[in-house]
Amino acid sequence: MQRKGGRRGETDGQDSGAVEQVLDELYATPPSAFVSRREERAAAARTAGRKEDARRIHAACRPTLAAWAANLLTRSRAEETRRFLELGQALREAHRTLDATGLKELSAQRRRIVAALSRQAAQLAGEAGQRLSPAAQREVESTLRAVLADPGAADRWAEGRLEVALTPPSDFPSGTAPAEPARTEPGPRPPKSRGTASGTRAKDELAERRRKRREELDRAEQEAERAARQLRDARAEQADAQESLRRSDDELGRVRETVATAEERLRAAHEDLDRAERERREAEERGRTAADALAGAERDARASARRVDRLTGRGR
Repeated sequence: MQRKGGRRGETDGQDSGAVEQVLDELYATPPSAFVSRREERAAAARTAGRKEDARRIHAACRPTLAAWAANLLTRSRAEETRRFLELGQALREAHRTLDATGLKELSAQRRRIVAALSRQAAQLAGEAGQRLSPAAQREVESTLRAVLADPGAADRWAEGRLEVALTPPSDFPSGTAPAEPARTEPGPRPPKSRGTASGTRAKDELAERRRKRREELDRAEQEAERAARQLRDARAEQADAQESLRRSDDELGRVRETVATAEERLRAAHEDLDRAERERREAEERGRTAADALAGAERDARASARRVDRLTGRGR
């Protein structure tokens, strides 16, 4: 699916296509492996001298399980995604024009498709080794309803990089068509009194205060959501670090055991060497003693032979 915003071009002299591919890969990765893979890819970009790519990769936030499952739909079900986005456009147009009949038909279709796609998301997550809890599946359904109601949410979902589940706007119809306004003949308008104008201003001021409170609440919720994402990432990184430490401790124990075994073998080899050298010295001493005895025996034999020769007269 084509990404929006021209992000496939050159950025700061670096090929952003590479980092986009890495980000696509990350958001297709199960959340349990997201942080470790993100750090590997960021380290590889830094090693290659692509500092800006490394920064963007490291800034990627791990998605919730529901957001990741919703991302799987856009990556694995391209045709269903296209039709679902078209349904959202039709629903929003019917809601904008107050097309009661069309909205009623589209809303019924929406309920069926949202249920079917949420089941597909759960199936895809299961095939990837991640089971969706009922709460996570409800968040997937909430995301799909938001995609139908909000074009901004539709664009974010189509990109395939959601970090958290989306919430549909409260003013979008939940499945029933809006009531058509009653048709009445226009009559003469009564003149506005001073009290009516004052009441209108008060209502306007109240509506403006409510609007500002909603905006403040939205900003506060966004800040809380961002802080929650950072907390999840920090916890995940801590868990990864603890797991890495555990593996390092295991490896250190194995290496120490190997060293201890090697040292024991070395000590035994030194003992064997000392014994062999001692036995060689003893053998050399025996050899020298035997040589001396042989030389003495040869001298005695020669002397005896000469004595025999003299006694037998052979020496005359």
